[in-house]
Amino acid sequence: MDALKALVLYLIMLQTSKITATNATDEEWKTATATYTKDKEGSITIEGACGYGDLHRATYGKYSAGLSSMLFNKGSTCGACFEVRCVDHILWCLQGSPSIILTATDFCPPNYGLSADYGGWCNFPKEHFEMSEAAFTEIAERKADIIPVQYRRVKCERKGGLRFTASGSFHFYQVLITNVGLDGEVVAVKVKGSRTGWIPMARNWGQIWQSNVHLIGQPLSFEVTTSSGRTLTSYNVAPANWQFDQTFQGKQF
Repeated sequence: MDALKALVLYLIMLQTSKITATNATDEEWKTATATYTKDKEGSITIEGACGYGDLHRATYGKYSAGLSSMLFNKGSTCGACFEVRCVDHILWCLQGSPSIILTATDFCPPNYGLSADYGGWCNFPKEHFEMSEAAFTEIAERKADIIPVQYRRVKCERKGGLRFTASGSFHFYQVLITNVGLDGEVVAVKVKGSRTGWIPMARNWGQIWQSNVHLIGQPLSFEVTTSSGRTLTSYNVAPANWQFDQTFQGKQF
């Protein structure tokens, strides 16, 4: 009898551990809407509110998305990854509700002159994804206007290391950070030259970070922190003779 009780207790604990593990790795699905915009190259734009520029060079390509203000969070969500699937529409959703992984690369601005149900899809507090036509047709029919979707945050899987693109002038230094794995969402950056200590950088806009310290002629190291609190340090990423508009690769989460 004692052996039977022990077996029952073991099975209960095993099931509990499975539930805990599932909840720890998968966010719950949330509801939103989605539309698409046409682009010959497959991605939604070559510029955007995150500062990524050419989305194909930034490796996001057709799986980039503009987010409504509720999701965009003033740019702090730039680089984050979302799994999105079409649901609850027998005419528009593809059979089996396949999902795609999108990267937040742009802001979908509100249009309060239009109804939130038609045209004002990004009006606050709507949660909305504006994606490329190529990505949209992987989950829904092309002739659909607007579709109901479910989404959840997922880890970003990237090839290669973090990429640091330098810009600025003699008076200030900026760096665009792309190809960020794990959370994808950078919340803090520090830079270090060979003649400085670690200098906190301020978010200029999107994922462009800025410092007013003179760093020309020094090899540069970066410390990057994501929204989960994980920090990654890449030493001497840029050599002493680095130039503006050059891109350098560091470590990966």
